[in-house]
Amino acid sequence: MVPEAEVQDVLAELQRLRARVPLLSGALAASIDGLVLAHDTPGVEAEGVAALTAAALGVSIRMTDATGRGGFRELLVRGETGYIATYAAGSSAVLTLLAEDRINVGRLHLEGRRSGSRIGELVDAALERTPQPAPGPRAPVPRTPHQPGPLPHRPT
Repeated sequence: MVPEAEVQDVLAELQRLRARVPLLSGALAASIDGLVLAHDTPGVEAEGVAALTAAALGVSIRMTDATGRGGFRELLVRGETGYIATYAAGSSAVLTLLAEDRINVGRLHLEGRRSGSRIGELVDAALERTPQPAPGPRAPVPRTPHQPGPLPHRPT
């Protein structure tokens, strides 16, 4: 996980972004698996948005792979009353922005990409400094004749 000092730096970046772009109604940084790192999302359930972002990210990554468009960079969704924009933030995080319908989408992309880059640098550097626990040995699971084996799966 990301140390608290970096979480505070990420939150400060989200708050600066919201100050620079007045028609942003929320900003959230999350891990690629849907855990909230920091958020400035008044009136919105951050955990739910982070989980939905992870789901949308999974589909987006598969789409870019299937169409040969390279790695994921960003996703824009337009609803009746505004936008949801998600930007890559380094190798292990994403930035999701909630914007009003009147926002200048070019400005949204410009500022979102810049902040995504900054947040990615913060998170990736923090994760590089954090020692990762080595996986422990797994005890073999005894199988009885009545237990089925593992399900077959297709390589992704």
